[in-house]
Amino acid sequence: MSIFTGAGVAIATPFDENYNIDYESFGKFIDFQIENKTDAIIVCGTSGEASTLSHEEHIAAIRYCVNRVNKRVPVIAGTGSNCTDTASYLTKQAQNAGADAALVVTPYYNKATQNGLIAHYTDIAKHTDLPIILYNVPSRTGCKLEAATIAKLVKENIVGVKEATGDIAFATQIMYDTQGDVDMYSGNDDMIVPMLSIGGKGVISVLSNVAPEDTHNICAEYFAGNVEKSRELQIKYLELIHSLFCEVNPIPVKKALELMGFYGGNVRLPLTQLEPAHTERLKKAMIETGILA
Repeated sequence: MSIFTGAGVAIATPFDENYNIDYESFGKFIDFQIENKTDAIIVCGTSGEASTLSHEEHIAAIRYCVNRVNKRVPVIAGTGSNCTDTASYLTKQAQNAGADAALVVTPYYNKATQNGLIAHYTDIAKHTDLPIILYNVPSRTGCKLEAATIAKLVKENIVGVKEATGDIAFATQIMYDTQGDVDMYSGNDDMIVPMLSIGGKGVISVLSNVAPEDTHNICAEYFAGNVEKSRELQIKYLELIHSLFCEVNPIPVKKALELMGFYGGNVRLPLTQLEPAHTERLKKAMIETGILA
């Protein structure tokens, strides 16, 4: 059984004016997501700025999210690192906190070989009972899991892949090499329908932060056989999706959440506030899709 099907939100971590985690706002936003049909919550991923959280903050954020969600939807914890021991440690801590699965990004900067990637993920998997979703996003990590490597890794508790290369032909190759025996989630909001068409289980989504119900509906309509409605929703949000990536994620989505009144758009250095021209583009797209009046 899949960890989840549909749209899982890659949830942004709110920071207060002192750049500490704002747990009160975080809790309210988690509730908003679940009330608006989000199918899973992915905490401490790229959108959650895990790269600038201390280990203590990282684990505390996972624990808080698990407790706030309280089994209403699955919680997938981002636990990746470019250090195998650190990734194993964070994954074990996520299991202890009660997470339902772990999302483990490829080791960045080291640029491991394919054999190194196999050893990395195999070691992490040995240290946990959690199901693991591989996270393939070479544009951010400089390290790509090849389709044949994914096929070798998908066994026992390595069960899925967040595929974020942006290459549908490559994603199709993964499905071929694994004989479809992998839970594939789109890592690109502009490719949800194409990924579902080759057997994907859903999306791990930035868009879901601001449009949780319709991102859920893109998947739900497709699964119900209403492909035309799914396609219409995918296309409706294309400009907003592009606006949410006009600067590096999660800068724009945090500004979008600020515009929606959820919490301030504070990001930790080296990320900085969204440029004014990009803010105007984002506002325009949010108005056009009905998110802002």
